[in-house]
Amino acid sequence: MFFWYHIAVERFADEAIIEVSSGSGGNGAVAFRREKYVPLGGPSGGDGGRGGNVVFTVRRNLRTLAHLRFKRIYKAGNGSDGEGKNRYGRKGEDVIIPLPPGSLIREADTGELIHDFSGDGNPTTEGGYVFLKGGNGGWGNIHFKSSVNQSPRRALPGQPGKTAKLKVELQIMADIGLVGFPNAGKSSLLDRFTNARPKIAAYPFTTKIPNLGVLVTGDSLDDASLIIADIPGLIEGASQGAGLGIQFLKHISRTSALAFLIDLSEDNYLEAFDVLLKELTSYDSGLAQKKRLLLGTKTDLPLTHERLAELGEKYPNEKLRGISVFSGDGIPELTRDLLRLAGETAQDGI
Repeated sequence: MFFWYHIAVERFADEAIIEVSSGSGGNGAVAFRREKYVPLGGPSGGDGGRGGNVVFTVRRNLRTLAHLRFKRIYKAGNGSDGEGKNRYGRKGEDVIIPLPPGSLIREADTGELIHDFSGDGNPTTEGGYVFLKGGNGGWGNIHFKSSVNQSPRRALPGQPGKTAKLKVELQIMADIGLVGFPNAGKSSLLDRFTNARPKIAAYPFTTKIPNLGVLVTGDSLDDASLIIADIPGLIEGASQGAGLGIQFLKHISRTSALAFLIDLSEDNYLEAFDVLLKELTSYDSGLAQKKRLLLGTKTDLPLTHERLAELGEKYPNEKLRGISVFSGDGIPELTRDLLRLAGETAQDGI
């Protein structure tokens, strides 16, 4: 049994500039024991508390960076000052910044990559990736007692926190990316699967944002098998900025496999795949190595079955499937194809 649900992306945001600051450490205290029968009590000033950290975490339920558009400044708490009676200051609260899977953080001015949240590679803690540590708390005067100075009146201030300006980018992580020219039927196919109701019309660039659908193979949403991304339509020259340009090409690079939709009702049906593949590889040569499937669309229209056969003759080594969203032709078989394709990429470790 297959059913689908849709992850709504009403206000898609795949980039954000934020400013983050770790907390400053608290100051050490100068204090002395003042107790009955202890007239010459020694130093008792405690250390200041450490400042809070800036921590990034991955939240699987997040799909965009829209939350970073509404709040752009994140500051961890400062550590508390030390007190008398050897009491240490309280540590400042960490600031936790949630990000969706597939996010990157870069230095805002230089673009240097700081951390890629699609996998391992940088130190992490159980609570997430600690980007900026808080300043150390200053020492209280208990640390400065010596044989020649029994009553030190010296303490250290806490170290200041650090501030950084970051660019956060999102590259969608999906199992299958739907690729094709405008009006090739990508949004219609996703709508057929998911009831996503993306905007669909007979003019180019109707889809302005990536849409996501999740295939579920059982009776529970916990049984999700694969995520499908509808990438806005490409045109020839997209890798150089034509049309929507490279605005969404980066999202294709994180998909595990690709489904190329070829509109069999268009005159360029025999050249479309070559053009699409050229644009993808011009952007990233590694995209040609991804597992893929060719879909000849709109097989309910005249002459399309003959054209599908011609497509198969031109690309005998490609996996080819003819479908019609309107009539349902080939849709059940396509569902099995996509699950099989996702399974193959998982076995290959892609």
